[in-house]
Amino acid sequence: MPSLFESAEFDARQAKALLVHERLCQEYGAPFRFFSQKDALSELVSAVLSHRTRNQDSYKAYQQLRARFPAWEDVRDAPVAEVQAAISSCTWPEQKAPRIQAMLREISERCGGPCDLAFLADMPVAEARAWLESLNGVGPKTSAATLLFSTLRIPAMPVDSHHHRVAQRLGLISTKTGPDAAHEQLAALLPTGWDAQQVYDHHEAFMYHGQKCCYFQAPACGRCVVLDQCPYGQQRLGRPA
Repeated sequence: MPSLFESAEFDARQAKALLVHERLCQEYGAPFRFFSQKDALSELVSAVLSHRTRNQDSYKAYQQLRARFPAWEDVRDAPVAEVQAAISSCTWPEQKAPRIQAMLREISERCGGPCDLAFLADMPVAEARAWLESLNGVGPKTSAATLLFSTLRIPAMPVDSHHHRVAQRLGLISTKTGPDAAHEQLAALLPTGWDAQQVYDHHEAFMYHGQKCCYFQAPACGRCVVLDQCPYGQQRLGRPA
């Protein structure tokens, strides 16, 4: 019996994913400029700060942390109360401060020197992600964001809540597929030869669609450029599939 990734159903999902990619990229103006110029370790810390936090608050926390501690080794070795105070604008600083310090200590111990993740550039994507996800508190979204958004520009695809919602409604993944499993399933739909810009465009296009049209509540299905590919939208508007 063929596996999911070898079946006719998978081929159909992949074709749909690429068609949707083309339309959404055209709709929202791809190629998109990378928003971040952080090194990988800085991107990792920034991603941890952003968990369950508004962008403006996590940005403020990151900027305050860097202003207070010029080097990541300084953050690693500081009293936890000082780190917590520096990131007070994000949610749960009392949890994130010790988590970030523990993560920095583990990276230092594994690498045997200064805190640096530049070596990930020499690994295959799957190995680089596995290395990051072996750190306590780092999941698929954080590992992919670290690799793709940082200056490493490694083609690992993060799936945020907007991307996840759009993919479910389109039928690219099941409505029962959680965020972690979605990373593997949605990444498998992309051509293996895509570079970081193409993967970034795919993620950003799906994210923008979730933000600008496929809302969590009252999605604007009537003006959706991929409505003909969307079982959810067609059912919602009472149109035949």
